[in-house]
Amino acid sequence: MLSPTPRTTLGRKKHRAVTDRSALHAVLDEGLICHLGIVRDGVPLVLPTGYGRDGDTLYLHGSTGAASLRAATQDVDVCVTVTLLDGIVYSRSVNNHSMNYRSAVVFGTAKPVVEPEAKLHGLKVLTDHLAPGSWEHAREVNAKEFAAVSVLALDLAEASVKMRAEGPDDEPDDVGADTAWAGVLPVRTVFGAPEPSADLSPGWTPPPHVTGRAATAR
Repeated sequence: MLSPTPRTTLGRKKHRAVTDRSALHAVLDEGLICHLGIVRDGVPLVLPTGYGRDGDTLYLHGSTGAASLRAATQDVDVCVTVTLLDGIVYSRSVNNHSMNYRSAVVFGTAKPVVEPEAKLHGLKVLTDHLAPGSWEHAREVNAKEFAAVSVLALDLAEASVKMRAEGPDDEPDDVGADTAWAGVLPVRTVFGAPEPSADLSPGWTPPPHVTGRAATAR
């Protein structure tokens, strides 16, 4: 179960809170990109960031030259969010239009992963999340690349999950009048057909770990 804290307790629509830790894992595992929020030089900053999960640890990564990543390791609180959009909710009134979604918000202090073996593990987790199968297929990270990338670890101890999965919430008068269409337009993320690099040698075909995702709906 997720442990409620003042920062993770919903202020509105409390009935949409999900406290099962497996729901948090499911949202993080299905998402492909997170947004990392920090305050840098007194200014709020939210950046799209690659991530991967191993148990209750979330790994983030970026260039060692990225000021935002350096700021995130200075013993400051960060906020990581992942949102999955599942549908657009059309209501009989414009005011009641909405979205069906699953979202996760994680608070904590990100720690730099510097021990070589642990850092390499973090990079593998990140790679397996975005492009499963590539760690075994592609060239391994060389020393120069390894030194140029930062890996951060964020504990999932303080997190919240919020979901909406329902139809329109129209006012009774609008339902009675029935003057506009109401319903849900589902939203899906799908992988298309692999597109080979223009400089790829003739004879290459996409490997199974790529083609296996091509028809997968998320």
